[in-house]
Amino acid sequence: MTPKKIVIPISKATPFTGTKKLAIAIAGAENVSLGTTTSAIVTINGAAGQPSVSLSATPSGVASGESSTLTWSSTNATACTASGGWTGSMATRGSEATGPVTATKTYTLSCTGTGGSATQSATVSVTSGAPTGTTVTVKGILFNVQADAAFDPMTASYDIRTGGSEGNGGTSIASGTVHISVAATGNNFLGLNEYSILAVFPGITLVSGDYWMNVTPNCTNTLDGSCSVFRQFVSNTTSRTNALHESWQPAHEMFLNSSFFGFTWANWCDSSLGFNQTQCGYLSFGVLGGVQ
Repeated sequence: MTPKKIVIPISKATPFTGTKKLAIAIAGAENVSLGTTTSAIVTINGAAGQPSVSLSATPSGVASGESSTLTWSSTNATACTASGGWTGSMATRGSEATGPVTATKTYTLSCTGTGGSATQSATVSVTSGAPTGTTVTVKGILFNVQADAAFDPMTASYDIRTGGSEGNGGTSIASGTVHISVAATGNNFLGLNEYSILAVFPGITLVSGDYWMNVTPNCTNTLDGSCSVFRQFVSNTTSRTNALHESWQPAHEMFLNSSFFGFTWANWCDSSLGFNQTQCGYLSFGVLGGVQ
């Protein structure tokens, strides 16, 4: 029997993927007995479907050092690749812990199949502030600063504020001037030595929320006039050596308030100031106190 090619119109067909088989009765077939029905198996290949991918992070916001769980699934995909906050080849569905997260990260998953590719991302943010319902007592603030040779303060002004935002210093809820402890770290950047500054003050009770804290050493050396050339800067550029809780501070939540430089509560990470998120994240600081 010689095979024959035939075209069979199919009405009311719906789109599908993969392969299906269709049995068709054939009339007038050769070499068959009269009165019997002969059928053929016809294989129909559907068009390859466009891959899709779903990716989520639970929870999407964590305190610094905590982890989140990434969960993903895909359809019409044969392979998946991770990038961004994670890397490597991944199964087409699954879940995985992020490990400790100390700065906001975006996790991306790209999946491919015969019908193309699809990409999805999920972001895990590092939240600031104490957990709801927590009350803490703060009794000291520690900063690393860079200063020139005229750095010889005995006191510093401290300030704790709420409601800070771009161009708005919010409300000061505690401030004062206290004696400070100063310790050289041994680091130097562009001729400026680095020092750790510790200001200790009477305990201040704070409830859950966001707070902006600052310590400004006061130059008290009036005998040799060194205050007239005194320069100091918050430290984030000494290769992270002696860093104190660096990378804990969320981006765009540090402000530069300086009449000398002409800034009024300007975002430290604003691109117009020339700082990127990594540089801003390296701000070195600490808070003394404990949970009540």
